[in-house]
Amino acid sequence: MKQNKFSILKRIKSFGFAFNGLKILIKEEHNARVHLIAAISVILAGLYFDITMMEWLAVSFAIGFVITIEIINSAIENISDFISPEKNDSIKKIKDLAAAGVLMSALTALVIGLIIFIPKISILI
Repeated sequence: MKQNKFSILKRIKSFGFAFNGLKILIKEEHNARVHLIAAISVILAGLYFDITMMEWLAVSFAIGFVITIEIINSAIENISDFISPEKNDSIKKIKDLAAAGVLMSALTALVIGLIIFIPKISILI
């Protein structure tokens, strides 16, 4: 079995593929844009409320978690549509499960956001 030698050029190209995937995600996936707007809003709220380092860690993880699961969901949807362009109950089940993953990640992020921001907002009220 032939092993490929390490190539810095190939590693740099792989980043290009990844950034292209992000570009596709933002351009083609409506829900990803919603998540991006939510992430920007939370970051701005974090700056406004001067959240702690630990709160930034939680917020950063939550944002990354949701966007990562959205990327995986989009990949699953695309490969499913490629494999079976026509309606298929098995493909529907696969896509519904992937969408449930996004829902769970978004709900987890929402809970994290509520835990962090409700006390800060209640002080303003």
